[in-house]
Amino acid sequence: MTGDEKHEWAAASTLDVLWVLYDRVLDVAPDRVDDPDRDRFLLSKGHGPMAFYAVLADKGFIDPSILDTWTDFGSILGQHPDRTLVPGVEIGSGSLGHGLPIAVGQAFGLRARNRAARVFVLIGDGELDEGSNHEAIAVAGRHGLDRLTTIVIDNHSANHGWPGGIAERFAVENWATATVDGRDHDALHAALTADHPGRPLVVVADVQKG
Repeated sequence: MTGDEKHEWAAASTLDVLWVLYDRVLDVAPDRVDDPDRDRFLLSKGHGPMAFYAVLADKGFIDPSILDTWTDFGSILGQHPDRTLVPGVEIGSGSLGHGLPIAVGQAFGLRARNRAARVFVLIGDGELDEGSNHEAIAVAGRHGLDRLTTIVIDNHSANHGWPGGIAERFAVENWATATVDGRDHDALHAALTADHPGRPLVVVADVQKG
């Protein structure tokens, strides 16, 4: 995809996780984008949506021919995904620190409606510098939101880092955790489908930049 590529690495670092989610994990389909029992996927790293658009096209949510219109005037494929324009997109995103709190709210809403649908949210390690994420981590863990899974793309770009590693930050708030190679599809699948009754799950996907 061409055009403004200032966030190209945000797409390159997420592609493997996105593929495993849509190919092997998520219960979603192009003809069920409004099904109340569909799984929800939230791309918090929405400032680099190129890989997301490509996966949506491959899975039939959008016509592959429109990929060439990326960032063109009038295209539905903007530099941030727009839920009102792109089928299969659940939220408009890109501003750091919004995706996980929204996912927590959706998990609470689905629980209140006795829905079995799951919520998956993909964030970046740099996003964890935003305080809103830590409020969401605490709330989700203490309320046992076990239909919630967070995937953290760890490309070692956070300003401050996390003593003991990213997974430890979630573990102290009652999250189940796994840390895997973010390019290993089988390892990602196993981690994303592991049982975690009574607790939300975080999968830290280690991706070396470059």
